[in-house]
Amino acid sequence: MSDIARMATIAALLGDPARANILTALMDGRALTAKELAFAAHVSPQTASGHFARLTDANLLTVEKQGRHRYFRLASPLVGQMLESVMAVAGPEPKSTWRGGEALRTARTCYDHLAGRLGVALADSLTASGHIALSQDGGEVTERGHAFLCDFGAEPVAGKRVFCRPCLDWSERRPHIAGRLGAALASRCLDLGWIARQRDSRAVTITPDGTHGFAKRFGIHLNEKSGVNEKSGVNEKSGSGFKVRGE
Repeated sequence: MSDIARMATIAALLGDPARANILTALMDGRALTAKELAFAAHVSPQTASGHFARLTDANLLTVEKQGRHRYFRLASPLVGQMLESVMAVAGPEPKSTWRGGEALRTARTCYDHLAGRLGVALADSLTASGHIALSQDGGEVTERGHAFLCDFGAEPVAGKRVFCRPCLDWSERRPHIAGRLGAALASRCLDLGWIARQRDSRAVTITPDGTHGFAKRFGIHLNEKSGVNEKSGVNEKSGSGFKVRGE
């Protein structure tokens, strides 16, 4: 099969609303049961089974069996990147018809890294402080940034996966941080209790500890639009819905 034919095949799979709902439900990196995904896709378990087979054959999903249950997850971070990119190209819904909810737009997971206003603000903060340098195709941590990340407890683990890259945020239209670095930052924020997952949603809640921690460590403050009172002594550096302290 040619590259064009493979691309057309993937596009056709994404073009079905039920399959698009299945893939979107897995964009937080977790594994869900067939029953949970059928519910998310608004189809019967029998209909969902056919969709699972096609998505698995196309290497978009992987399946694990535990007892009587089958758990599905995205086959790789690359699939999550593709979905986020497609959503970015499609563009956000107009504010008058926005159905994602402000919680989803404020902070969510994109596979295993942070997205939304919080994810973009983290990228802005780390870039402005000279801790990371992002290009169009990738990113690297500076010597100063390496010390910062080690102190924060978010040093990325070794692996074959891309170390750091910008990921265009579909709702904010600006990049957040993906790759092993993005995953390490999200994992550390979860471990610290700064963010908490929301049930049946990719949205994450910023906890009171997180509000304080993001402000103190990264100089990030939500403005009133995002539902948290902004702090004094900050300069707006982005249109992300957060304010990032200027140096």
